[in-house]
Amino acid sequence: MSKTSYPAEEKYEILKALDEHYSPYELESKYNVHHSTILDWKRKYDKYGLEGLKESSTWKKYSKELKLAAIRDCLSGKYSMREVARLYDISDASVLRGWIKKYNSHRDLKDTSQGRTS
Repeated sequence: MSKTSYPAEEKYEILKALDEHYSPYELESKYNVHHSTILDWKRKYDKYGLEGLKESSTWKKYSKELKLAAIRDCLSGKYSMREVARLYDISDASVLRGWIKKYNSHRDLKDTSQGRTS
């Protein structure tokens, strides 16, 4: 599947189809969106409403302590990256993946400040 950006309205239409008893796998085939992405959209919609489906234009701030706790939980093998992202309210599993990459390469993790993602 290609990494495509979908407008919030289109995400909402796909979620309405999910509510109409289509499975995430059926919608994956129909819309060429990975089923786990559809489930992530649903989680964000359930938590934040339509605003949760919009692309964020601001940096979300995370403390160094939160980053380390999330990394440890992920590396423990108890949880998947997606589960850890949900547990710690991290915007996306790819953010966590970047932290783990830095952690494994022994680079310092810092509090996220405006415009920084380290």
